[in-house]
Amino acid sequence: MLYTHLGRTGLQVSRLCLGTMNFGPLTDEATAFRIMDTAIDAGVTFFDTANVYGSWGQDSRTHSGWTEEIVGRWFALGDGRRERVVLATKVFGTMNDPLDGPNDEGGYSAYKIKRSVEASLKRLGTDRIELYQMHHIYTHAPWDEVWGAFEDLISTGKVVYAGASNFGARHLCWAQEAAKNRHFLGLVSEQHKYSLLTRQPELEVLPAALELGLGVIPWSPLAGGLLGGHALDGQGGDRSSTAARGLDESTQARLVRFHDLAAQSGHSPANLALAWTLANPAVTAPIIGPRTPTQLEETLVVPEIRLDADLLAALDDVFPGPGDPGTGADPASRRATAPWSYAW
Repeated sequence: MLYTHLGRTGLQVSRLCLGTMNFGPLTDEATAFRIMDTAIDAGVTFFDTANVYGSWGQDSRTHSGWTEEIVGRWFALGDGRRERVVLATKVFGTMNDPLDGPNDEGGYSAYKIKRSVEASLKRLGTDRIELYQMHHIYTHAPWDEVWGAFEDLISTGKVVYAGASNFGARHLCWAQEAAKNRHFLGLVSEQHKYSLLTRQPELEVLPAALELGLGVIPWSPLAGGLLGGHALDGQGGDRSSTAARGLDESTQARLVRFHDLAAQSGHSPANLALAWTLANPAVTAPIIGPRTPTQLEETLVVPEIRLDADLLAALDDVFPGPGDPGTGADPASRRATAPWSYAW
């Protein structure tokens, strides 16, 4: 496994990040344990989760916090599991905690941040979170309130670094300017939706992150499984198969061309798509979400894959960058009237 610094920090993380969102509802606990054991044995030290993971739809068997609980029970097995992991989790979402009343709604009040981190620490069975990420944009809390809460958490050792997720370039800049005025490190990373099928972040988010010294952690680098190799043959997971059924003919044709390129390159479609994200100098580590240890093992070679200029150009031809009509790049359409949204 290869390692790199997380943004401008001195923290070293693996160039693959293990995503845990499926643990619980889609991946049972025993399998999740095997996946995490396989990961650390292979040198994947960067794990990502969130306080809301585990809750899917209206299924009464699921609940927010389930995924963190699974990770916590795995840590409790000992043998250096917790010590070997750089742990990232998130704050924002509604946790359905009756004790919090209206303050359980999504957001970043100092109250919400401090209550949420204590709850995550309890579920995870740990005394610290290496990377505590703000899960979505939220405009109702001033940055002085947000950074004041994070400063307290960092000074007490409960949190080591602050990160963002789904922020636009302007939000990253505002956050860092406010942090600079407080003589505070501020954000060290931005977790963002980025893949060959979602290249809009190249317009502003990735350049801003690079300029600000933030490590970019792409989520859904396989576009919900569409770039994984089986979406078009009906053998993919539930999400990729569902997404594939709604594809227009143009996108299906692009995926066919992409599969042909992967075959010519000698790499699996999934590994080619992941290696492409890592080729961007702003990217620290894409988040992978294997459903089995075997799927994880198949991706371990990705950090060592080097794509030549001809192959990168061919991928650009199949999946043109931002502004191409086929990508749906319309930043204005992505801004809702709600106080938070995904942003480019």
